This record gives sequence, structure tokens and C-alpha cells, in this order.
Amino acid sequence: MVDMDLHRLRLLLELSRRGSMRAVAEELGYTTSSVSEQLAVLSREAGTPLTERDGRRVRLTPAGRRLADHAVTILAAVDAARADLDPHAEPRGTVRVAAFATAIRRTLLPAATEMAAAHPEVTLRIHEHEPAEALGLLGTDDVDLALVYDYDLAPLALDPVLAATPLWTAHWGLAVPDKARAPARALTSPEIVARYSSSDWIVNSRNTADEQAVRTLASIAGFAPIVAHRVDSLELVHELILAGLGVALLPADQPVARGIRLIPLRQPAVTLRAFAVVRRGRQRWAPLAATCELLNGPTP
Repeated sequence: MVDMDLHRLRLLLELSRRGSMRAVAEELGYTTSSVSEQLAVLSREAGTPLTERDGRRVRLTPAGRRLADHAVTILAAVDAARADLDPHAEPRGTVRVAAFATAIRRTLLPAATEMAAAHPEVTLRIHEHEPAEALGLLGTDDVDLALVYDYDLAPLALDPVLAATPLWTAHWGLAVPDKARAPARALTSPEIVARYSSSDWIVNSRNTADEQAVRTLASIAGFAPIVAHRVDSLELVHELILAGLGVALLPADQPVARGIRLIPLRQPAVTLRAFAVVRRGRQRWAPLAATCELLNGPTP
């Protein structure tokens, strides 16, 4: 295979991400015909067709998709080499981030403000997703960075090609109707959940981590929980509890609605752990490295 132009590789990568030559042209400031011509040259350089007609649109061929996958690593390596040669060069580029809602509010938005001041040539594109969704997008290279979470009672299993950096932790408690009778003495977590063995339980509809944590605690306590409701909104969880429809795990550092009592869980604690996850070998790409550095700073 002859040498391939890095600029054309970047066009191919953008086409794989954006889905149309017009979108690539609008993003990079070219004409659509220019993008088409450059990709035709890249096909000749590669020695195989990289795009094909799909009705009125153009899509990547299997060879084009494979080359686009390689282009991610190739271009990141070139950017890292340039940074090594000129460590004071200003990072520039677009970092696509998939993150769960709390991480966006607590970690990503403060980092975005700092990024605008410290590295104005770096742009963040934020997508709200639960961990499984975010890791899926990272695996298909639809994002560059995933902010995800697990519980210490339900550890996250990561693909070996991914690297995770811890960000912060948060304790969770058991949310129950306030009319529930308080125990006469301090109880362990299994003893607390055992008091609600006949209750319906509310878990997340878009992620399984909290359900796994509930089932682990219940298993220690000697029962199988009745998972009756699956919802994504914490506010809706509050409403279900107030309606007497179940109990649920909720973050201990956030206020609960009037009429709900949050019981601390200890021995063992239920701890949510947040992580920044990237594909191995891409950490040194300057815009991504700058983003991760800001994320690892202090958070409120």
C-alpha cells in the first residue's frame, strides 16, 4: 500500500462520524465536491474503494470502516508525536464526551468552563448517556471519553482495550416513606434492607448497577428483592416512594422530597464510584489529555 495523506485520513474519519459528505464539509469548512475528490484520492492511495453509494447518500465500505478505525489511532499518535516535539503547543480539536447526568453537572460543566479559559481551541461535545450506553459509544469510536459509574457492590467490568481513571465517590442510602418506623438501634445494611424484604423495589431503567447492588445486599440479608418499577428520573423515584409504591437507593448527598426518609447504609456501605474511561493508546492525544487533566481536578 502506498503512503496515505493524513489530511485525507481525517476526512475519512469525519465521514465515519458524521455520516455525510455535506456534514463533513460544513464542519471543516470545505465544499462537498472537495471532500468527495479527496476521498476518491484516498481510495486510490489505499488501493480499494472506501465509499459506496447508498441511495442519494454515500457510506463507507467495509474497507473504509476498517481504515477509519485505524485512522483514529494513527491521527492520535501523530498528534501525540507533535506534542512531544512541541510540548508547549496549544491543544486543539473536538473531544466528544458521553457521560451520565450527575457527572455532567458535577464534573463536566466545571471542566468545560475551565477549558474555555485555559484551552480555547478545544471544543467539548457532550452527550448524556448511562454507563453501558457510553461505553458502547466509546467502543465504536463515536465518542472519545466516557464518564461512567459503578457501585463497590457491583463493580464495572471493562474491556481490556479501555483504561479507567477514578474521579470521585458518593455514598447512597435507602429511601423509604417517612412514616416507616425507625429502628431502635443502629443496623447494618443487610439488616436494614431485610426490613423491606416484602416491599417493591425501584431501580434504574437504563442501567443495571443499582439493581445489582440491591440484589447483592438482599442476598446477604437472605431474600430476593421484588423489583417492580424501573425508571430513569430520580424525581420520579421520589414520587413513586411518596405514593407508597416502593423503596429505592438514592444518593445520600442530595436532598429528598418531604415525606421520604433516607436511611444511611453502613457495613457494608453502598458507594457509587465515578470514572473517566478512554481507549488505551489515545490518552496522549492533546485535546483528550487536557480534558482528562481538568476532570481530575477538585470537584464540588
